[in-house]
Amino acid sequence: MKLLYNLGLFLYKLLLLAVAPFHKKAKQWIVGRKDLFKQLAATDFQGKIVWFHCASLGEFEQGRPLMEAIKKDKNEVKILLTFFSPSGYEIRKNYALADYVFYLPLDTKSNARKFIHLVKPTVAVFVKYEFWHHYISELAKRQIPIFSISAIFREKQLFFKAYGSWYLQTLKKITHFFVQNEASKELLQRHGINNVSISGDTRFDRVAEIAKNAKKIERIEKFKGENLLFIAGSSWIHDEEIITKFINTKHYKIKYVFAPHEIHKSNINRLCSILQKKVVKYSEFDENSHADVLIIDNIGLLSSAYQYADIAYVGGAFKTGLHNVLEAATFGIPVICGPKFEKFSEAVSLVEKKGLIAVKNFTEFEEILSKLIENNEYREKTGAICKKFIASNIGATKQIINFLQQFYK
Repeated sequence: MKLLYNLGLFLYKLLLLAVAPFHKKAKQWIVGRKDLFKQLAATDFQGKIVWFHCASLGEFEQGRPLMEAIKKDKNEVKILLTFFSPSGYEIRKNYALADYVFYLPLDTKSNARKFIHLVKPTVAVFVKYEFWHHYISELAKRQIPIFSISAIFREKQLFFKAYGSWYLQTLKKITHFFVQNEASKELLQRHGINNVSISGDTRFDRVAEIAKNAKKIERIEKFKGENLLFIAGSSWIHDEEIITKFINTKHYKIKYVFAPHEIHKSNINRLCSILQKKVVKYSEFDENSHADVLIIDNIGLLSSAYQYADIAYVGGAFKTGLHNVLEAATFGIPVICGPKFEKFSEAVSLVEKKGLIAVKNFTEFEEILSKLIENNEYREKTGAICKKFIASNIGATKQIINFLQQFYK
């Protein structure tokens, strides 16, 4: 099975090489790793280094509170941040609290050996689902402590299948797991892994901090005025189909904001074309823009934009994968999403508590959004559930740091 693992990664790289001329992210993945070991060899890795590896941007947000806490606690400790995906690296390659930011070389035995020899980490922290066999094996061989944070495990994962027993042995090389829930802890323990703590999800700490220090966005503030505001965050085509149908057929006194996941010109123009109300792009907004719909066409605004919302919709749960509902919920507003949320424990909990409402189609969306617009008491009650949910789940960062610091101090 290990042979298939290695073969799969080799074929993955071949596929990316084949599509890179036609696919922006594939090209970034390949180009970003060109001469990577030369860059690493030319970098002066000195002192104690805590290495954080994140798949992409979402995992970065889970690791971020820990990076901030480490820098606050012990400034001379260096942070090495690596990404697998261009969507994380390209946005966070200049992250101020990281001393070094790189792509992670593909997980081969040779790459893992060279990478760890060059960067010399004191501690390694892998976020959520990142369990690269060769890197973990090489770290363990060198007796470098390895931690998994904000992790979630399910019975269907490869580690727990009969044919995945070799991969389970990889997990057993990890020094300590900080998991999000009791089910993950019990699953690991049933398979002989007892070095586990339930810490919860560090994103709760992150979004609580965002709400506390949300930056003012004057254009959205002016666009909203005295109206109710609905924000569709990280929306995809399937989300936008039902939302735009609502906007085009309803006549409530409410303003709408879209922050699409894909902000390239053709997608923004497509979204503008299916809206029958007056639309303005964020980049073109001014005080004379009398529009019903604002489309955010740049990155970095969404998490703070939610502070102006009275109702939020978080995209991805029709097809691609639900985005971060906590970023909206932290502002104490009701949140709507699509039907496929079961793989996201925070979404499952919030649906059970009735702070997050999942819809399967336009009819359900129309019914719930109309109710939230028309019924102030229901809207405020639902939003209060979200705020309480965030407040009751903070604290993971402190728990993890209290354990980790003995390994890098």
